[in-house]
Amino acid sequence: MDINMDTPRASRFVDLSHTVYDGLVTYKGLPAPKISDFLSRVDSRKNYEAGTEFQIGRIEMVTNTGTYIDMPFHRFETGADLSQVGLEAMTDLEGIVIRADYQQGLAVDADAFFGKDIRGRAVLVHTGWAAHWDTANYYTGHPFLTSHAAEYVWSSGAALVGIDSHNIDDTRGKARPVHTTLLGGNVLIVEHLCNLEALPDEGFAFSAVPPKFKGAGTFPVRAFAKLNS
Repeated sequence: MDINMDTPRASRFVDLSHTVYDGLVTYKGLPAPKISDFLSRVDSRKNYEAGTEFQIGRIEMVTNTGTYIDMPFHRFETGADLSQVGLEAMTDLEGIVIRADYQQGLAVDADAFFGKDIRGRAVLVHTGWAAHWDTANYYTGHPFLTSHAAEYVWSSGAALVGIDSHNIDDTRGKARPVHTTLLGGNVLIVEHLCNLEALPDEGFAFSAVPPKFKGAGTFPVRAFAKLNS
């Protein structure tokens, strides 16, 4: 059951994450998560007084599941992993949305960012591709940033780049220039965002915080925007 408190405070937040469920395929070729009970409510009853029960879950998954964040370690062996990147790099970042409708072209080039104040910001690229989430169409022919766009965004001082697509790189080839440029420049990446159409172009703070795992460079996040009052 979702808990949605209909208050002025709650209305200031926009959830930008996809729901992860048992069997969800995020990236074709990678295994879907397995979500089950480690300790069921029925089995737990023998440990407690009558009327008291708990569930302890078990999750088996690859780290590239759902809406996730990429750290430099994802691309570079010597890059910072999930435990080494500070909260300030992924929490309450001033955000800006770049509108790049995939129906007008899949390649998002540098000119999409020209004239935008992106220094120190979370730059979220809204292509509309999230409409294909959890369908066969999601995995191929998706929008992406060009290598020139990545170089421009990095050189302009962006703190983080997110996209509502299957991959920030063009997956039709084997090179990954966008991951290489951004993660090599310590610019974090968030892929598989959603609900970006619900955000204003500016006037919000973006957060996407994963658990603090050592030795991992990617993990699911609860990405969200906090609208300015």
